[in-house]
Amino acid sequence: MKKTKKEIVIIGAGGLGKGIAQLIKDINHSTDTWELLGFMDDDVKLAGKAINGYPVLGKLELLGEQRYRDVHTISAIGNSEGRIHIIRKARGINPSMRTPTLVHPTAVVGDETSIGEGTAISAYTVIEADNRIGEHVLVHFGSTIGHDCEIEDFSTILPGANVSGRVRLRIGSYLGTNSSVLPGVEVGPYSVVGAGAVVVRSLPGYCTAVGVPAKLIKYAKK
Repeated sequence: MKKTKKEIVIIGAGGLGKGIAQLIKDINHSTDTWELLGFMDDDVKLAGKAINGYPVLGKLELLGEQRYRDVHTISAIGNSEGRIHIIRKARGINPSMRTPTLVHPTAVVGDETSIGEGTAISAYTVIEADNRIGEHVLVHFGSTIGHDCEIEDFSTILPGANVSGRVRLRIGSYLGTNSSVLPGVEVGPYSVVGAGAVVVRSLPGYCTAVGVPAKLIKYAKK
């Protein structure tokens, strides 16, 4: 009997949505698992359009319809706080919503590493042993995560970022492209590390840090 593929929709039809669609396509090349139905996006201007061959089905409210009750969903919202908002909204519409973990076939994941639901691991990432990666985390292509790290829910690691061993990224942390976090450092909740920055000391929550070494330049409102 032919194995039935699992239906999935992507929440968010922007640039990141294109990347997630490619991730799903690449996974299917290795193990034919997913049938991508298309995108859901609250931007009414996108409704009915096609992105990389997949339709924008409509607004998020579609998750409340019977047709989509058992469909898997993956969030493609790049901003950490925006991703939290959209997942909470989606679960309010469909409390039984299923959010799979997607790992690219070229990603290297070490032993004793756990990865939460709704998390997407992109191509050519390397994740060493004994890590805990939370739910709805985005790890973009070419990033590295050392041993014994804790990456909390809704964190974002952009392309080429390097996370050293024993690092803790608190909820909603955001690491810019090609940034680095040195061993044993903690990045506070909802803090942003700028592109190319090197974090040598722990950062508090709700701040933005840039430069080499990274320095605080502002705090966000909680």
